[in-house]
Amino acid sequence: MAIHPTAIIEDGARLGADVSVGPFCIVGPKVVLGDRVELKSHVVVTGDTTIGADTCVFPFCCIGEIPQDVKFKGEAAKLVIGERNRIREHVTMNPGTAGGGGITRVGDDGFFLAGCHVAHDATVGDRVIIVNQSAVAGHCVIEDDVIIGGLCGIHQFVRIGRGAIIGALSMVTNDVIPYGLVQGPRGELDGLNLVGLKRRGVARSDITALRVAFQTLKDGEGSFMDRARRMSAETDSQQVAEMMAFILGDTDRNFLTPR
Repeated sequence: MAIHPTAIIEDGARLGADVSVGPFCIVGPKVVLGDRVELKSHVVVTGDTTIGADTCVFPFCCIGEIPQDVKFKGEAAKLVIGERNRIREHVTMNPGTAGGGGITRVGDDGFFLAGCHVAHDATVGDRVIIVNQSAVAGHCVIEDDVIIGGLCGIHQFVRIGRGAIIGALSMVTNDVIPYGLVQGPRGELDGLNLVGLKRRGVARSDITALRVAFQTLKDGEGSFMDRARRMSAETDSQQVAEMMAFILGDTDRNFLTPR
């Protein structure tokens, strides 16, 4: 374990094996740092916050400070961050609130670029990339393998499905289907994340099925939800079934629909 003499580790903090805490860091009394976590320098980790093994937090991050929510009244709340995350400079992540279940969760193997924000009660999956200065608002659900481009805003309660990609400078106010491609100042669903699907080795037959499903959602008979129900009952593709289950699931927002 390497603790710089200028770092402050408050009584009660629990540090795993081979943790590194750099100059001028502050670690609060309820913080748990997993094995081999590294805090570079000038990092504040506070609140009831757990950071998983092999995560690296870069200078000037503020992790676990109280939510940016006027309804927060000091209630017990947690922030749980998974393993092997890279959290770059000036990132902020807040714990939950009583109104949202009291916990913010971040999965494993994420990459959070400089200046991005994860708000209270959000759930962020595995292998998520959030690029510079983008903000995920309260109560959002970001599923696995999502990429959010730079300078994006994700509205509160929005869900972004697995494998979707959000282009830079987009404001997303409605749910995004799995594997969707969203771009534009007021985010519009403009296709599928074909590059991401190919990189993850999704079979050509499943990519073709997803493209057919997307066109059916866009142009098929009946309402958007009618089309989703019909495809859910008829498809043999796991990816299409996942997309339809997402559409038919509970949500507090409308969907971005194909244009």
